[in-house]
Amino acid sequence: MTASASSNNSSASHWLAEKIMQLRVVILLLFIALLALAAFFVPQFRIDASADTLLVKNNALYIKTQQANQRFSPDEFILVAYKPRNTAVFSTTTFNDLIWLREQYLTLPRVQSVTSILTVPLLTDASVLTTEANVAELSWQTQQFSPQQMQQMLSDHPLFTDLLVNKAQTATALQIVFKPDPELTALERKILAVQQNSLQRPLTTDEEQQLEQLQQQADPLRQALVKQRQQELQHINSINQQVAQQAETYTGGAYVVAQHLVDIISSDLTVFGSAIAGIIAALLLLLYRSIRWVVFPLLACAASVWLTLGLFAVLDIRATVISANFIALQLILTLAVMIHLIATYREVARNNPDHSQQQRIISTLQQKLAPCFYATITTSVGFGSLVFSGIQPVVAFGFMMLIAMLITMSVSLLLFPALLSLLKANTETDDFAFISAGLQALRRLVERAPWACIASVLFCFALLLPGLMRLNVENSFINYFATDTQVYQELRFIDQEFGGSTPLDIVINLQPEDAKDDLLLSAKQFNQLHLAHAVVAEFSASGNVTSLVNFTTLARQLNDDKPLTEYELNSIYRLLDEKVASQLVGAYLSEQPLQARISTRIQDTTAGLDREQLMQQLNQDLQRVGLSEDQYSLTNLFVLYQDILSRLFDSQIKTLGLVYLAMAILLLLIFRSVKIAIIALIPNVCTTLGILGLIGWLGIPLDIMTITIAAIAMGIAVDDTIHFVHNYLKAPQQQALQNSFAHTGIAILFTSVVIAAGFAVFGFSSFLPSVYFGLLTAAAMLLALAADLTILPALLSRFVKPAEANQAPVAKTKSRQ
Repeated sequence: MTASASSNNSSASHWLAEKIMQLRVVILLLFIALLALAAFFVPQFRIDASADTLLVKNNALYIKTQQANQRFSPDEFILVAYKPRNTAVFSTTTFNDLIWLREQYLTLPRVQSVTSILTVPLLTDASVLTTEANVAELSWQTQQFSPQQMQQMLSDHPLFTDLLVNKAQTATALQIVFKPDPELTALERKILAVQQNSLQRPLTTDEEQQLEQLQQQADPLRQALVKQRQQELQHINSINQQVAQQAETYTGGAYVVAQHLVDIISSDLTVFGSAIAGIIAALLLLLYRSIRWVVFPLLACAASVWLTLGLFAVLDIRATVISANFIALQLILTLAVMIHLIATYREVARNNPDHSQQQRIISTLQQKLAPCFYATITTSVGFGSLVFSGIQPVVAFGFMMLIAMLITMSVSLLLFPALLSLLKANTETDDFAFISAGLQALRRLVERAPWACIASVLFCFALLLPGLMRLNVENSFINYFATDTQVYQELRFIDQEFGGSTPLDIVINLQPEDAKDDLLLSAKQFNQLHLAHAVVAEFSASGNVTSLVNFTTLARQLNDDKPLTEYELNSIYRLLDEKVASQLVGAYLSEQPLQARISTRIQDTTAGLDREQLMQQLNQDLQRVGLSEDQYSLTNLFVLYQDILSRLFDSQIKTLGLVYLAMAILLLLIFRSVKIAIIALIPNVCTTLGILGLIGWLGIPLDIMTITIAAIAMGIAVDDTIHFVHNYLKAPQQQALQNSFAHTGIAILFTSVVIAAGFAVFGFSSFLPSVYFGLLTAAAMLLALAADLTILPALLSRFVKPAEANQAPVAKTKSRQ
């Protein structure tokens, strides 16, 4: 940093500081108006916790999954598992409860049907294959089978085991199917029709505009549906409570989990936002022993969050599972900037007790406008790197925090000084003597033995590096939740007792040349399907596996285990599909185009489950039994979730590489010296690699939240680095380190402690990715604190002379030998 550049920066900072004070009333009125305007929009702020927010949309896998779902399984349903406490599943008491529950569910306006073991047809012999028997009359409702007969007929049933009754016959289930919204269904078909064009070519401008218009039309219908589902789920839960004395009930389904996530996000937004505000207030009171340094910073933090909520509502940017902690993040980041301002203001006040309040604020801003501006820019770069992650929910989170950081910068550098101008110029208390003494003792250690200090700290960080080799992305959605939460218990029970929880579909393109005009499927096509079905079923993680093969198994049972002709096989499929199977788990055959579907659900609780290996082995085995790559496709949530996991490593490398490059460029622009930029970068590289190593050593898998920690930690931690280096360069040479530790060291310590304490609060969340995110980010801030107060000053004292840096370009500064 040259003398002329330093002088220009100082002049510009002084001019800006005076302008802010001159316009303080205008600034206050402007922010009051913006806060009032935001009040109209904040109630419109939305939370979107649907499964789609965890996926990479608009890619080929997502579009193919949507196509398959519309073609084979369009019905919306939830599953209610019923486990009697003191009676058998096959008993009059259970049957009476199932009847009552079904009647209650059917009172909900949107419920189309309720299926249970009492409503499905139960075939007892092969006569139904050759007669005109009415299948609907073969259910318990009509025949009133005894509990013993029901148990015998449903034992290892090819269709209903793991769907309506578990293998152990200790629990049964009811499937509640809902009526579709015709208008929304039509819009979603139009949306998919446009999206699927991208599988062959890029969308045209007209198609993109059409897609945007269709999404805008569909959005209010989706929002209305979300609210209706919430009410329905509450009603269903209240119905289930009526049988709580005699049975345990577990509710499962995609939007059931989504509603639980909404509840968790809403709780995290309010509870942890409030808890962090309380912790911040307590820490500020402890550190500064003055009510003014509690009230005014919290007012500024609240204004920052309120404006952000209002802007997000206007822009229709919604909080998702990934971005649910943005309120806490913004509170912490806004406060981090203000702590540096407060520390400098208090020092100015102690050194210039005769100055007016405005003079104190101008002096504070003159010193801190530039480093605070640079610090918020570098934090923004940390979040901005997430935009290039290639993972949509992470990209959206990056955009959200970029917007939030712009508001944080405005509030911290404009509103907060304007608020301070309302205070009187009081005498400021001294900082705690033991903290100052401790920092100066550390400073003396760094000065006496800089190389030893550098070597010892780098050695400690080096111990964490082998953990990088232990990083993995293996994860399961069930393990996102604490074991004592309702959502975990429901997911786990249905996963283990009702055939898995994560759907995986294998869609096979049947060869037209193998078809026969008078049959749905020929014997050759059935044989090919049998082989593929067997491949899927042999995996230990495969739960329930259902396809046309289940119909053939049922038919053989009815036919005394004798093989059936292809005409009989087609007969039983036509007999049962429309009335039973398509209602329970969707259709298994599409005539246009000619495709067969094998549906399974992967059991996420399977010990040692390796999803990537399962996908690779499944592909190999399907090809081994004669299916080429273009003859089948893997779709549904398991494939999409694995797609996310497979991107995490590449995304982590890309975002970290980008943030290193961007930070290096910014530090070079700020300090105008390659040497100083490298020195400033070193402690932050140590921090990010150290926290990733710690994640590896702890065996915490990377997920869509922990992947953001390194980039965010880099963006936040480099702020303190900038403040320290900035203060070091402008100080007299003989007092550079002493001044930096006294002036900036305390602010860095306070900032790091407050940030770490704030993030640590997430350790109490029920959503484990939030727990890991909070605790690991807190750990990263403590690692950054250690690096900034040891490696950074040691490198500066060894290689950079402040006097020379202020007199000539630092690039020409002679190293201290």
